[in-house]
Amino acid sequence: MNGFNSEEAAACRRLVEMALAEDLGVAGDRTSRALIPAEQLGQAAFVARSAGIVAGLPAAAMVCEMLPGANLTFTARLADGTSVQPGTVLATVSGALRGILAAERTALNFLQRLSGIATLTHHYVAAAAGFPARILDTRKTTPGWRLLEKYAVRQGGGHNHRIGLFDGILIKDNHLAGLRGDVQLAIETARSARGNDWLPVEVEVDTLEQLEAALAAKADIVLLDNMGPEMMRTAVARRNAASPDTKLEASGGVTLSTIRAIAATGVDRISVGAITHSAPALDIALDYQSRDR
Repeated sequence: MNGFNSEEAAACRRLVEMALAEDLGVAGDRTSRALIPAEQLGQAAFVARSAGIVAGLPAAAMVCEMLPGANLTFTARLADGTSVQPGTVLATVSGALRGILAAERTALNFLQRLSGIATLTHHYVAAAAGFPARILDTRKTTPGWRLLEKYAVRQGGGHNHRIGLFDGILIKDNHLAGLRGDVQLAIETARSARGNDWLPVEVEVDTLEQLEAALAAKADIVLLDNMGPEMMRTAVARRNAASPDTKLEASGGVTLSTIRAIAATGVDRISVGAITHSAPALDIALDYQSRDR
């Protein structure tokens, strides 16, 4: 099972703690306590109901591990990033049946959400296959979930843009407005201000005139905002002539129906907010199994 790094694991632990607290409250699972004997054991399987890419098994495992007093055993049957079909068993959980029932919804919420992001990312990556452009996420993530959602993007074959405001310099239109639109000045000022911390300097442009200024300043990355394919092709040609080391990133209104045409222009990167903010949950269920299976 592909695992979280230490920062992702810490973020997941905080989220799981909050999720269990909001679901269980002070009283716990009243229904299961009323109907299921405390000593009754059980086993259940997490099963895909639709095709997709799995992500979030470490989160589901953490839910089962952190459920108070349950002593559940979670066993992954495959790794995050695996392509699955309807009926594929992703993992099993065994132990006190009360605990399994209490963990069910929270574990599925993590697994369905992250698998949905991985699956949608995979669709975008597949749509752009054959061209060198990388598919990137954005900062359009669920508050608190950013590290996990960006993990899911990687499981779907995508790549991460900057994690936050702290690990990259991206000069956007509102930054430029504060400098009266002077692209070259903005790049040079940002480059000098980064000091000993090497960070890529990226600038957003929406005209070819702004692109020329960014290329003259040797920006590390230029984000082509809401440009059509014809203008992007022109931008790529101008970049190739003036500053071949500068990467070009397409962004703005990218959909599954447009991404292939965008990739064909020769841009190096395509950032897609939809893969995190608009991904539908993957249909996954928890099916009870008899103990003698």
